[in-house]
Order: sequence, then C-alpha cells, then structure tokens
Amino acid sequence: MNLREERQTMEREMLSPLASLADSTAGRDQREPECEIRTAYQRDIDRITHSKAFRRLKHKTQVFLHPEGDHYRTRLTHTLEVMRIGRTIARGLKLNEDLAEAVALGHDLGHTPFGHAGERALNEIMETEGGFRHNEQSLRVVEKLEKDGRGLNLTAEVKNGILCHTGKVHPNTHEGEIVRIADRIAYINHDVDDAIRAGIIRQTDIPEEILCAFGTGHSERINTLICDIIFESRKNGQISLSQQTSFAFDSFYEFMFVSVYRNMKAKSEEKKVFGIIKGLFDYFENNPDLLPPDYQRVIVRDGLKRAVADYVSGMTDKYAIYQYCKLFVPGAWEVR
Repeated sequence: MNLREERQTMEREMLSPLASLADSTAGRDQREPECEIRTAYQRDIDRITHSKAFRRLKHKTQVFLHPEGDHYRTRLTHTLEVMRIGRTIARGLKLNEDLAEAVALGHDLGHTPFGHAGERALNEIMETEGGFRHNEQSLRVVEKLEKDGRGLNLTAEVKNGILCHTGKVHPNTHEGEIVRIADRIAYINHDVDDAIRAGIIRQTDIPEEILCAFGTGHSERINTLICDIIFESRKNGQISLSQQTSFAFDSFYEFMFVSVYRNMKAKSEEKKVFGIIKGLFDYFENNPDLLPPDYQRVIVRDGLKRAVADYVSGMTDKYAIYQYCKLFVPGAWEVR
C-alpha cells in the first residue's frame, strides 16, 4: 500500500459519511495515472498553488484599489483566509479538508484587476457575449487558460466548487458549500478590519447588535461564526448558520454594504476603472496581433472578444495601469 492509498483508507475510516472521498471522485476530463503520494484533491491543491493565475492574485484588489500600506488585504490574502476558514470548518465536521482547500485556493483565480469594479466593467463590455462573471472565469482559467491552454485537469468536485462558490447554483458537495460560506465570512470580516484601518469607518460605527452577536475583534468574530456553523451543521446535516446568527450576519453585511462597499471615500477611484478596462479592451480588440501567443490561440477557439476578456481579466492592477499608461498617456519629451 503506497502513501496515497494509506491516506484514502484513512479518509474512509475517519471522515463523515457526508464527506467527499478522494478515491470516489468523479474524476478528471483527461484520465491520468494516480500519484503514489498524493490523493486526487491534494494534487489539485498543488496544481492551483503553482499556477500563474494564483501568483497574480497578490497584485489584485480585494476592496481598496491600489492601497498604500503593507497590511491591507489583496485577492491573494483573501484567498488564503478563505482556505484557512474552510479547512477549520471541514475539520470540525469531519469532511474532506483537502477538497475544501483546493476549492478555496481556486475560487477567485478568474477575478479581474480592480476587484468587483473591474468585474462590473468587463460584464458590461461583454454583455453581447453572455457577460462576464468571475466564478465562471475562474473555471475557465483552470479548464482552458492555464498551462498554455491545456488547463490544470482538475477533478470534477473541485471545478464544481469553484464555479458554484457564488451565484444561484449551489455546489454539489458539502466541502464546496463550506467554501461558499467561508468566502463570505472572510471578506466581510477582513473588509471591516481594512475599512477601520483606512479610516473609512470607526469601531464605534459598528452597530451594537452586531458587536453583541459576534464580538468586537476580528478573531472573535470569525471564531463565533465558525463555531456556529459547525454546531448547527452537525445538528441538521447541512452547511449552514443557525437562524439567529444568520439574521445577525445579514445585518452585518447590510452595514458593510452601506458603510463601506458604497462609501464614496472608499470608492472614489472606482469611477476611473471602467475607463481603464474599456480602453485596454478596445485597444486589443482593434489590435489582436498584439495579444500574447496564448491568447492568439484563444481567438481561434473562442473568438476575439473572449480572448481579449481573458487577457484583460488576467491582468494585475499594476500591470493594467502600466499598460494603460504605456498605450494612452504621452511620455515625457526631453528637448536639448
């Protein structure tokens, strides 16, 4: 028995009957030999972590555009926080931690530069092509864009969790459901933390009922939510918050939506995002020969607009700004 088989035996003996077992995966689109050391979901973790799209997350906006300061979250640190919350919940419920981790690490790979402002811009530009949604793009990244267009050949369960981490359709595994709720727990809690750091809101602005429900600090709030999910899910067999905590959590989200996500001080730069995204999109649509070779191949397979959307959505904030300045901002002319 090799190390992978030992791990698979351990999963069968120790995990809940509701867990997704690695040796029962629906498989990959392209069949390939099993690894002697890692289970299928562990291999997916490694493939995502070593991908180019994952590395680019470190320079993509979470909430605040191009923040000055070392401690604001980026799309990468958000992803890591989702992963840790997801693994903790999975462990508490005896579900498959590896599957939860793989889904969490891959869930935002398709996010645009400039956060949801960039996503809204691309969605408007791509309206006639079916729109643009970051969860669908994340799936596209792992299926069609990574590894020179070959994709990462991930398992069906990981891909389903990535696609369904947001939107109306829910994942078909409990581990995918964990990531869906861990994503929300992570971003609401770290966004309020960053908003206080940025001076957008003060601790005293948070309504008393929210403080009473979750506590005053970042770790206390997350611990309260994780414990509630674990205890409630154990009782009903579904991944969920208790009714009381869910109601308070919805109030917390509403407070953040009004005070931070629509706060003009926090979002004052977002009006410039559409101009940058639209300018870059139009330029490369009109000059497709200047797209990198990987995206030239996408044109043949999926059409020009989708290829340009793939290229622009994959840019980091810094690279998008650099490209825009290079293409549209006149350089200095030195007269001697």
